[in-house]
Amino acid sequence: MSDDLKKTPLYDAHVAAGARMVPFAGYSMPVQYPEGVLKEHLWTREHAGLFDVSHMGQAKLRGVSPLSAFEEITPSDFIGLAPGKQRYSLLLNKKGGIIDDLMASRPDDDGLFVIVNGACKDGDFKFIDNELAPQVTIERLEDRALLALQGPEAAAVMAQHAPDALTLVFSEAKAMTAFGLPCFVSRSGYTGEDGYEISIPGESAQAVWDTLLADPRVKPIGLGARDSLRLEAGLPLYGHDIDETTSPIEADLAFAVSKKRRDAQDFPGAARIAKELAEGPSRVRVGLKVLEGPPAREGAEIADEDGHVVGVVTSGGFAPSLGHPIAMGFVPPALKAVGTRLKVIVRGKAGAAEVVAMPFVPKRYVRKL
Repeated sequence: MSDDLKKTPLYDAHVAAGARMVPFAGYSMPVQYPEGVLKEHLWTREHAGLFDVSHMGQAKLRGVSPLSAFEEITPSDFIGLAPGKQRYSLLLNKKGGIIDDLMASRPDDDGLFVIVNGACKDGDFKFIDNELAPQVTIERLEDRALLALQGPEAAAVMAQHAPDALTLVFSEAKAMTAFGLPCFVSRSGYTGEDGYEISIPGESAQAVWDTLLADPRVKPIGLGARDSLRLEAGLPLYGHDIDETTSPIEADLAFAVSKKRRDAQDFPGAARIAKELAEGPSRVRVGLKVLEGPPAREGAEIADEDGHVVGVVTSGGFAPSLGHPIAMGFVPPALKAVGTRLKVIVRGKAGAAEVVAMPFVPKRYVRKL
C-alpha cells in the first residue's frame, strides 16, 4: 500500500478485522472483509451493515445568510430548509454540469452542515470558497469521522445508543448525544435501506465502531458491497454516472431542482436545464437488466436491437439481491421506456438487455405517515 495514501481513524480496525485495503479517493479503504462482498451485501439487506465513510468531506458553512448564499451554486431550495431537515443537492458549473452531489442539513442552528464526496472534497470546498467568500466561511471538520449504519435492523441497534435517533425519519438530521458523544445524526444513507449516517469526533471513532460491532446484528461492510448496494438502489456514483458534463435532467435527478428555483431560473446553467425540462435532454440515465452473458461494467457500449451503438454503461455488476446482472447507463430518450430491448457489448459480444425501472430493489426509507 502506498505510503502517501491517507488513513481514516479506523484504518487499524479494518486491518485488524482482516479487511482487504485498496486505494480509494486518496485513502486506504476496506473493499471487503473476510466473508466477502456477496455476504456483506446480503447481510446489509437483512440485518445492519456498518460502513466507514470517514473519507467523505464534512464542513460547516457559516455567515450572515449561508442558506441563501448556497443557492447561488445549487438548484435546490435552501432558504426553505427547516431546522432538522436534510437535502440532497448538486454543485453546478456555469453550463449546468454537475461538479459534485452532496448532502446538506441543519442539525443545529450553527450554519449549514455539508457532506461531499471524498474524491471531490478539496475541489468542492475550494469552489465554494471561491464562489461564496466572504459572505460564507467554510470550516472543514477534519477532526470528525463518519459512520453509516444501514439495514432493516439499524434503527433497533441505534436505539440502544441514541434513543433520539428514533425520532428522525428519512432526510432528517439532528445534533444529539449518542454513544455519550456530541454527534450529528441523519436518517439517510447510500444503500436504499433504512439507516443512519453518524458524524462523531475522530478520536472516538474506534470506540464507537467497536461498540456497534459488539451487537450481533451488525457486521462491517466494505466498499465492494457499498457499490453493489447503491447500484441496486439506482443511486449514481460521482465520476462514473455523473460528472461535469452531465446535467441533473440527463442524470434523472430533476427532483434536486426545486420548483421555486425552476420558476426563478436563478442558478448556474439554468437556461440549459430549463430547455431540457421543456424539450427533453439528448440523453438520459436508465436502468438495465442484463438478460444474457456476463455483467456489463462501466465503459461497455449499449446498442439498439439493430446493433447500432446508442450509449454507454456507467455502472454495472451482479446484483446479489436479484441474482442477475444489472447496469446503469445513458441512452437517447426515445429508448428510455421500460421494456425497451437493447444490447450490451461485453468483450466484443452483444448480450440482450432490457430497460427496467429504477430502483432495481425497492427502497425502504422510513418516512412520515
